[in-house]
Amino acid sequence: MLLTPDGYLPRTAEGEVEACLQATPAVLIEGPRGCGKTWLGRRFARSQAQLDDPDTRQVSEINPRGVLEGTTPRLLDEWQSAPHLWNTMRHACDERGRMGQFLLTGSARPPDDTTRHSGAGRVSRVRLRPMSLYESGDSAGRVSVGALLDGAEVGFARSGHDLDDIVMLACRGGWPPVVGLTPDAAQRHMRSYLAEIVRTDVPRLDDRKRDPVGVSRLLLSLGRNAGTGISKRSLGRDIDPERPVDGRTVGAYLDALLRLFVVEESPAWTPHLRSRTPLRRPVKRYLADPALMVAALEASPSRFAADARSLGMLFETLAVRDLRIYAEACGCRPISYFRDDSGLEVDAVLQRRDGAWIAVEVKLGGETLVEAGAQALLGLRDRIDDRRIGEPSRLVVVTAVGYAYDRPDGVSVVPITQLAP
Repeated sequence: MLLTPDGYLPRTAEGEVEACLQATPAVLIEGPRGCGKTWLGRRFARSQAQLDDPDTRQVSEINPRGVLEGTTPRLLDEWQSAPHLWNTMRHACDERGRMGQFLLTGSARPPDDTTRHSGAGRVSRVRLRPMSLYESGDSAGRVSVGALLDGAEVGFARSGHDLDDIVMLACRGGWPPVVGLTPDAAQRHMRSYLAEIVRTDVPRLDDRKRDPVGVSRLLLSLGRNAGTGISKRSLGRDIDPERPVDGRTVGAYLDALLRLFVVEESPAWTPHLRSRTPLRRPVKRYLADPALMVAALEASPSRFAADARSLGMLFETLAVRDLRIYAEACGCRPISYFRDDSGLEVDAVLQRRDGAWIAVEVKLGGETLVEAGAQALLGLRDRIDDRRIGEPSRLVVVTAVGYAYDRPDGVSVVPITQLAP
């Protein structure tokens, strides 16, 4: 019998986990603490070992092979708590010679030397994130990202949500324990979550010493500069204008937050262009969920109503979170963004492994902002050498509110609460 917990909500990543279990002996589900990895693992597991339990961890040190014994797929929950099991598990995969033997969950990437013995051909990795609006039941799911990648039109529909609703959903976030809470209660939970990340999780990563106050200030700076492509040096100045933090120190803090999956990066997209306009290639960074941004800023929903710039960043963080989830479910490469030296920027490019791609601009809504987003997308289309990369399947403006519809110029407008994989 499977170990699916009562109250489990279906996750978009289920399809990827199921496919990987059929293709490799082990599947590693990675993602930030509390995003639902254990429950997703139990959805497919027939036995388990909880390695964050001290007794189980001690047994794993004495008899590592014994911990691997059990009905398969066997879940090794929070495996990074017992990193010595990696090589034992790897050898067991080779000896058994069968697919779907182990499910591992991990809330942190261990030091590189822990997995220096390759899992290639043995371990598939699946990234789990906080729940998208579709997974939490807050998106009607009428417009499929997969269908957009196939070139489908959007049609006409009304979002059914106003801007206050979207702000509340962003402040609540997509963490399974808080989906049923009010934004205020969810934010109390998220502030405690961030404090625990800084106080406990960062120090446990490795032997490197990182200043907890510095890490907290970096989280605040990342919240203020979500999706801007700010450099490490500039982050250091933003953390402390009077005594800027060295870029290498900022890099060490960022490395910790990336390994804990609290921060995600969007690389620059580098397609072939018709012109010789240079491309700009800084990395854009987002906190993994908009509720983390709100908690880092110690903000409330009312603050965003009075601050258009922060509101735009909050909505972009929400939209990028959902787009990452939908893109991964559709077999896309990690999402990227486009920016060149002429000032043209497009927030997200989703490119499927078969080459099909869509470009997305994220706008709150309203005629003026939607038009600006459409013009940026059309500008990108005109710059791309489509003989090498092909024409975009669709150009999409994702909005917070309003209607879904197709414009005569080929740009589709889609409220975020209409999106699905």
